[in-house]
Amino acid sequence: MGFVPVTGPASFRLGEPPRESVVVFTDGDGRRTVELPMRSALPVLAKARVDEAAHPSVGLIGGAVVFGMRLVADGRFEPSPEGPWWQPAELDADETDRLERMVQARAWDEFDVAAAEGLARRVVAAVVDAMPRSAPSGSAASLIAGSDAGGSTGPALRPGGARRTTRAGDPAAFQARLAERLARIRADGGPVPDDRPNLVTLSLRVEAAEEELVAGSVRLVLQVHDERSPLHLCDAALLWTDPETSGFGPRALTHTTVALRAAADAWPVLDRLQALRVPDEITLDTDELVSLLETGVGALRDIGVDVLWPRSLGRDLVASTVLERAPQGRRPGDGGDGSQREEALQDSMFGPEALFAFNWRISLAGEPLSDEEMDQLAGSAAPVIRLRDQWVVVDPSIARKAKKRLVRTVPAPVAVAAALSGVVQVEDRQVPVKVAASIERISEQLRSASTRTPVDVPAGLEATLRDYQRHGLTWLAELTSLGLGACLADDMGLGKTLQVIALHLHRAARAPLAKPAGSEATDATLVVCPTSLLANWEAEIRRFAPGVPVRRFHGGARDLEGASGFVLTTYGTMRNAAADLAKVPWDLVVADEAQHIKNPATSTARALRTIPSKARVALTGTPIENELVELWAILDWATPGLLGSRNAFRKAWAQPIESGVDPEVTARFADLVGPFVLRRRKSDPGIAPELPPKTETDHLVGLTREQTVLYEALVRDSMERIERADADSRRGLILAMLTGLKQICNHPAHYLRQANPRLTGRSEKFDLLDELLGTILAEDGAALLFTQYVAMGDLLVRHLTKAGVPHQFLHGGTSVAERSAMVDRFQAGEAPVFLLSLKAGGTGLNLTRADHVLHVDRWWNPAVEEQATDRAYRIGQTRPVQVHRIVAEGTIEERIAALLAGKRALADAVLGRGEAALTELSDSELRDLVELRPRGPA
Repeated sequence: MGFVPVTGPASFRLGEPPRESVVVFTDGDGRRTVELPMRSALPVLAKARVDEAAHPSVGLIGGAVVFGMRLVADGRFEPSPEGPWWQPAELDADETDRLERMVQARAWDEFDVAAAEGLARRVVAAVVDAMPRSAPSGSAASLIAGSDAGGSTGPALRPGGARRTTRAGDPAAFQARLAERLARIRADGGPVPDDRPNLVTLSLRVEAAEEELVAGSVRLVLQVHDERSPLHLCDAALLWTDPETSGFGPRALTHTTVALRAAADAWPVLDRLQALRVPDEITLDTDELVSLLETGVGALRDIGVDVLWPRSLGRDLVASTVLERAPQGRRPGDGGDGSQREEALQDSMFGPEALFAFNWRISLAGEPLSDEEMDQLAGSAAPVIRLRDQWVVVDPSIARKAKKRLVRTVPAPVAVAAALSGVVQVEDRQVPVKVAASIERISEQLRSASTRTPVDVPAGLEATLRDYQRHGLTWLAELTSLGLGACLADDMGLGKTLQVIALHLHRAARAPLAKPAGSEATDATLVVCPTSLLANWEAEIRRFAPGVPVRRFHGGARDLEGASGFVLTTYGTMRNAAADLAKVPWDLVVADEAQHIKNPATSTARALRTIPSKARVALTGTPIENELVELWAILDWATPGLLGSRNAFRKAWAQPIESGVDPEVTARFADLVGPFVLRRRKSDPGIAPELPPKTETDHLVGLTREQTVLYEALVRDSMERIERADADSRRGLILAMLTGLKQICNHPAHYLRQANPRLTGRSEKFDLLDELLGTILAEDGAALLFTQYVAMGDLLVRHLTKAGVPHQFLHGGTSVAERSAMVDRFQAGEAPVFLLSLKAGGTGLNLTRADHVLHVDRWWNPAVEEQATDRAYRIGQTRPVQVHRIVAEGTIEERIAALLAGKRALADAVLGRGEAALTELSDSELRDLVELRPRGPA
């Protein structure tokens, strides 16, 4: 009908009869009008009424149109005494209230409520007269039009699908004919036309005699249900042949025909029912029955049509996946005593050559089919077969699974994952899996590995293991003996290094028994760690296992000839020399601070995967720093294939868990990864009862006048640029602003990059540090000062030097030898203030001389701050530890601190992705986050 303007006003001209009314639309500048007859205007108005740009008059007329359409759909109309047309039935209280509320909501200044209501009632009258003559097929109005409406000019449905056409005749004859019909309905006690339509739903009943089942056919019988009372039903045959006995009203035939048409659209085989004069039943041949089982049942269920099966025709065939040892898998070795045979069984079950198979198992009423029955099922061409003296319907998907019983063969890690989680990925969805008894026994052993009777402390270990450390050793020994990897995720300071040293001794003592004759396998353990931890590893190995050789593969000392004992290297060296390291038959490879491989796409992570070994162990205090996929990266290195591909892991586990939509998925995932991740915290009962208390305090400081001016200017200028920026440059502008604001909060000289600045009197953070350090040193204490910026560290060095405070500064440029010397000097009390950059000194150092930890500026991830704090709060600490976090009041620092503490939605985003999450805030949200707020009263 072309363009219809709705931005300008609309007017309504009532016609006689009302169906001849006209709606006039005018565009915004008043230069163009469009006139539509009422019937044509209905869809335009129904849609335009919710358009925010539409003129209020369009909304009012459109609202009245929808109100009138609802009256028609409910059968709330009647013949007019004034002429041959329809008029609305008298409105009840609810309808009157609904109309008045609509009018009040849509009236406007130039058109008061009284005038608006008058217009709305005239529009409703026109809609009620127009719709029964113009309703689209299948709508509620078409159902009403299908009744005997004398003035109708459209097709009306007859029982059986036949059609007839009527014409509007003499008005007096029309009135007489309508009055006669109403009188007849009232005399019969049936519903009058202005009652609610007698809507129905359908179902299909399956019937079959013995001879039909032998031929592979069944019959479908059409049943009709009262929508308001589903237990009121009858066969369609009765409704057509004897409607009075059926108990349904006169409109049921029309509604059944419409519903059957919709059912045939969903499953076209039902077109055969539509073609019958009385749509009572049809017989399905084999192909049609297969179609019903494969697609028909689901398609009909989606539109509310049930297929009802007789009890004598069983539908109890169920397919499930079964995990069992593949016949081609490696078998256990022979000989030896019972324990050696058990270990051989374990090695063969989960060794690198072991193969497992997922097979389909078909059960009837809970009882698995025999091989002969499976063959019968697979060989049957009919969808109905006789099994165990009963007829059974065979879903085509079940038949396909019986024909191809093998789902796929998989390596040991995939089998372990299925055994632990109870599900397996089949055709892009997770399905339950049943586990063979031998595999279930081993999976139970995995679940209890950390709680079983501890193994003996190996000879040669010069240390006393705490109970939790002996359980950690037992767990590590159990998993690595099966060729599976492990992630030891104890809190910093709980002795992960010591447990790995004990594991090496345990495996070395058993290596001669397990080493095949002529094998080139060694008992060598490769440790890959950050540069800052090389000295720590070497010192602890020499201390706790003095008889074990240890060498560094780093710098100029890169000798792998006759490697044995421990070989220590850094992530950088490993990345560059992975090919050389891969030539050594390592017994064990250990990745310390394994968060370094949390991104599997990096060259470091890829290189580490190329170095083979009998087993792998990851050490980290933060297995999940940002998102769940980081845990996947660590475990996929330790036990490749355990969690599937990265994309499959995201779809099956990470997305459902991180969205929190399905707690059962989280529980299954915990069952899956639980045996491979051992996580103990200092606060856990019985783990470290000797640790002293830890107190955490947030110190709020204000901004100086200079800082305030810089802060407000940066917010103002940055937000103006951000609000004008495109999507590509916006993110960089936001990150630059956030960095600048945090630098201003630290000290103006930090932000201004001044070469030789005056430091005193320009930042309350420096003033507070003077007070805190003065008290700490007066009490013979020691402090760690952490900052995320090396430039801020340089300013603090200048300040502490001028104040005469003994200190030292460790950052990313400090050499390995100097790091060790710094740690020794601090632990000896020579430099009571140890200043560290967060990235360089936040992990791996033992600094228990400190009883105070000061975070000069906030990191975006509290887990990183906790790791830094654990440099002091760890095994060996004998004094209470006080943690001080310095926060600039009224700034972004304070807001982020509150969000992190409150665990609100934005806090979760910050915890997950740091500053990058803030780049996705809207301009108004971002401005609210960074604007300086007045300082509270003292």
